[in-house]
Amino acid sequence: MIRFFSPCCSMVLLNYLARKHTESGLVAGITISVPWDARKSSDSMEEPLNWLLFNRHITRCLHRAVTRHRKILEKVVDVDYVLKARSIREFDERYTSLMFGYSSCMDYYRDASPGKKLPNTAVPILCLNAADDPFSPQTAFPVSIVQDLPNVALVLTAHGGHIAFLQGFFPRGENYMERLFGQFVHAVFEHQEEMKQACGIREEQMKD
Repeated sequence: MIRFFSPCCSMVLLNYLARKHTESGLVAGITISVPWDARKSSDSMEEPLNWLLFNRHITRCLHRAVTRHRKILEKVVDVDYVLKARSIREFDERYTSLMFGYSSCMDYYRDASPGKKLPNTAVPILCLNAADDPFSPQTAFPVSIVQDLPNVALVLTAHGGHIAFLQGFFPRGENYMERLFGQFVHAVFEHQEEMKQACGIREEQMKD
């Protein structure tokens, strides 16, 4: 089985692959625009332009989600305090980190960030990121870590934004992201042995 996940779910996927190591039940994974460091992503979202374009809107969406389930959530959090959050970070401090049992937002961000956990993964992984992605700043890309990992390929493009990767002056039809995904899936299922060999994965490793 292979899994393709959206950005936030990609963080969950990579953390899962690192935690389960050879017992993930997956033969490969691919991520698109994954935020490698939650704290740095939050910092990027608080830059003036990004706050106006993204942070404020996302925070309002989070407010609406909490308001929809107010009767249930007010039993475990101070909903009025949560709804006063003016940024994603404030929302995470007042709601997300508490709901997941963390003592602080920084602890939550540290645990959610998958970059430094990549050495614990044991299946072929393809990661696509763009240098101009405001949700995943270039300073967080784990380039030095990936250089020592035969099972992880980090594909970086100068442009592509956040899960865009459009091509041509009139970007219609298949885009770069879709083409790369198709090629990777084909390689994983049609050339499994060659893929394992290239990634330094032995059968006995997967059975341990």
